Amino acid sequence: MDNVFKFIIASRKAFIQLIDSLTIDQLNHIPTGFNNNIIWNFGHIVVSTQTLCYVRTGIWENADSVKYVSAYAKGTKPTYIVSQAEVDELKTLAIDSIVQIEKDYQAGVFKHITPYDTATYGNVLQSFEDVIATTSGHDNVHFGYAIAQKRIINNK
Repeated sequence: MDNVFKFIIASRKAFIQLIDSLTIDQLNHIPTGFNNNIIWNFGHIVVSTQTLCYVRTGIWENADSVKYVSAYAKGTKPTYIVSQAEVDELKTLAIDSIVQIEKDYQAGVFKHITPYDTATYGNVLQSFEDVIATTSGHDNVHFGYAIAQKRIINNK
């Protein structure tokens, strides 16, 4: 599992590099053919991982303690211009939340979870290891969307 956490952090750092290469206007721009933008894709992975790991597994009762969940949860789309301060906070949360999840994993917090079905992938996640592997794949799907959006934005 150590390698899985390292991979997630490395891929999030790559996503952060993409974000750092763009202006705040570019991050907020919704390209033609999309219903979201680069910063929404990034915020979505930040809140989704915490929700999948803690709420859907039954560790937390609800997602109230997941910052920005109402802006970036599944089924949402951008409704406001994201500030640089929010971008910076999301970048910090992207790494810090994974570090905390890894600490909780090592402490046995996820030893007993409530299995759940994923609408996106159609699989029942039976263990925390299933959850974190799915999270890794989910992160990279949205990183791929952001890369595609950046190409469109740079070709405007």
